[in-house]
Amino acid sequence: MPVITLAGDQADSVTWMVDALVHFLLIDFAIRVLLITFVLIRKSKQPQTALTWVILLMGLPILGFVLYGLFGEERFGYFRKKRHAAAVKRVDMPGVHANSVAENRVALQMTSSQIASLAEQVSGSAPVSGNQITLLGDSERFVTMLSADIRAAEEEVHLLFFIYLDDAAGQMVADAMIEAAKKGVVCRLLVDAVGSKRFLRSKLVHTMREHGIEVVGALPVNPIRMLFSRLDLRNHRKIAVIDGQIGYTGSNNLAEAAFAIKPDFAPWVDCSIRIDGPATKELQILFIEDWHFETGKLPEVPLNRQPKNREQGLPVQIIATGPNFYNEATTQIVQACIHQASHELVLTTPYFVPDETTIKNLCVCARRGVQTTLVVPARNDSWMVAAASRSNYEPLLNAGVDIHEFNGGLLHAKTITIDREIGVVMSANLDRRSFNLNFECGGIIYDSDFAVQLRDLQQSYIERSGRIEEHEWLKRGLARRVGNTLAGFLSPIL
Repeated sequence: MPVITLAGDQADSVTWMVDALVHFLLIDFAIRVLLITFVLIRKSKQPQTALTWVILLMGLPILGFVLYGLFGEERFGYFRKKRHAAAVKRVDMPGVHANSVAENRVALQMTSSQIASLAEQVSGSAPVSGNQITLLGDSERFVTMLSADIRAAEEEVHLLFFIYLDDAAGQMVADAMIEAAKKGVVCRLLVDAVGSKRFLRSKLVHTMREHGIEVVGALPVNPIRMLFSRLDLRNHRKIAVIDGQIGYTGSNNLAEAAFAIKPDFAPWVDCSIRIDGPATKELQILFIEDWHFETGKLPEVPLNRQPKNREQGLPVQIIATGPNFYNEATTQIVQACIHQASHELVLTTPYFVPDETTIKNLCVCARRGVQTTLVVPARNDSWMVAAASRSNYEPLLNAGVDIHEFNGGLLHAKTITIDREIGVVMSANLDRRSFNLNFECGGIIYDSDFAVQLRDLQQSYIERSGRIEEHEWLKRGLARRVGNTLAGFLSPIL
């Protein structure tokens, strides 16, 4: 066999290449070990998330580094943290919150008081009485009522929405704000810079600004900001406050049910509440903090002004969560609702990708004899989320949870009813994004009449849904099983 020999220069070149490769591999290994160690420490309270990132970092060394750098940490940005702390210091003070007024305070029954106590600790807002509540399960009615309240405003209008579309609904609200501004009413609009990207570039926003309406995009995305804060931290709240007395919150964006940017999944079916009473003060505080968070300016609103307490009004607690709050607030409030149910629990959500603890708690809830029902869309605008959602069906069905897939459009309502005694309407989905990343808000209404009304609305969703039968679900094809499992594996970082 002939022996191949290399000239001196060739041998040196090969040696250099081998040495370079060895050094590269050693450096790559060292970086991976350091980053994986960092992940295990940072995500010690989220073992599923940590495991998913570790596997991605091992399997996708370079891309994994980039993805973790962009999306692995809840980086908020130093200046934003400082600005938010300043806003809280000036706004979140004794005497400002609605419960500082004696007549607004409320004594709740045992089950309600336990949920309220947890919600107050993790969200910072106590339940208050004297609120007239209107349940809005129709998007057209929501926009019509909101526009009428804006037109009747005398002092200020504050709106905060994740999505604002330049459609008939957006135009109606804009016209109402312009009309109010012409009367001297101060109008401010805060929208998420990603969710409302098209609106912020539209002619409508220019027209609004020309009439004196202040419009600000929240959490803008650009290459420079990417270096200091995480790009996908979004303000997903839906808040309207008129004259500090009337407030709205829930799942409605400022858009028609036809939802022009994703018409294939329309109609979008939403649920919100209109509040006339003291709880509106808590929504006002949230808006002021978020406005200051984005602009560095506090709106000129008398912080000591309190909404009127309405006779025979209901006890309501505003819940606010986000990366600037206690970071497990949403999931703990949801789990408290699950734990407190004694005979019936109904949940509706468009995106169902919760943490493992929430799944286990739902299974335990059903196994201890509580009629546990989950309603989600049959067709989801995110195929990945839909697949991840369905990866959770098998253990839930096995435990006795009733799962219904809504066929009347994209069910976007985020609601919970507990024993027909407590109703929850919120902007948060039952997914990890809402649990850990998004700014969210909502209301807990401690009243059986309201809870029954909300439960009737949930029943209307169930009647337009198909029930998932366990024996049929177990027969699904291998491809669907594998796809659901893979999506479920990625769910901790979706």
